[in-house]
Amino acid sequence: MTSKNIMIVGVGGQGTLLTSRILGKLAITAGYDVKLSEVHGMAQRGGSVVTFVRYGDEVAEPIVEEGQADVLIAFERLEAFGICISLKRTGWLSSMTGGLTQLRL
Repeated sequence: MTSKNIMIVGVGGQGTLLTSRILGKLAITAGYDVKLSEVHGMAQRGGSVVTFVRYGDEVAEPIVEEGQADVLIAFERLEAFGICISLKRTGWLSSMTGGLTQLRL
């Protein structure tokens, strides 16, 4: 299996870090190699938080490159707009206010 890439975005206090850890543990339980990474920004002041979950048979690095995310989970719609360039052309966006959508970029 090639690696799958999930990005989770939001602002401080919305649970992006917790969500990435839960997804990571689920993937480990399923027997995958998992790498997690997070970018906090000014999270303590309600600023942007981005987390990366990569899983597969063998994952070399934790960061998801631009245009390589299979799934983008957005707790905050404005944060999704700023980072949707990270999605693959066939990627899926899940917004807490908009459901699951496949973007046609």
